[in-house]
Amino acid sequence: MHFTQREQQALRDAGLDQDTIEAASEAVVAATDDAAAELESFFDGRETVYSDMDIAHSSSEIQEHTVEYCDLFTHADDIRGYLRFDTWGAPVEGGRVLTDEKVELSLGPTVHGRVRFAADEDAL
Repeated sequence: MHFTQREQQALRDAGLDQDTIEAASEAVVAATDDAAAELESFFDGRETVYSDMDIAHSSSEIQEHTVEYCDLFTHADDIRGYLRFDTWGAPVEGGRVLTDEKVELSLGPTVHGRVRFAADEDAL
C-alpha cells in the first residue's frame, strides 16, 4: 500500500473506509507508473535535449545534452532511475511532465537539484 500507517489512520479518521483507501493507493501507484513512462518516452528517440542545468564553468543558461538513455523504475509514488548522457549521467530521484515538449527531473549526486529538459531551446 502506498500510504503509511499514520496516513491510513488519518484517512480512516476522515471517514474513508478501507476499500476507498486501497483504491486511492492503487490510483497513486498507477499515476506514478504513467508519469515514469511519459518521462522515459520524452527522452526515447531524442538524440539531443536542452536543459536549464547549472553547470560549472559554463556561461550559458541553457545546456545541450546528447542523450544515451533514461531508465526509470517506480515504487509507490517514487520515481527513481538513471539519466545517461554521452559522457556522464546522474541518478533520477523524481520527476514530472510539464508539457509535451518539457519535463522536470530531480537529479541526485553530481547535480543535486531540479532540472528542466526540453526538446527545443525555446521551450525553456
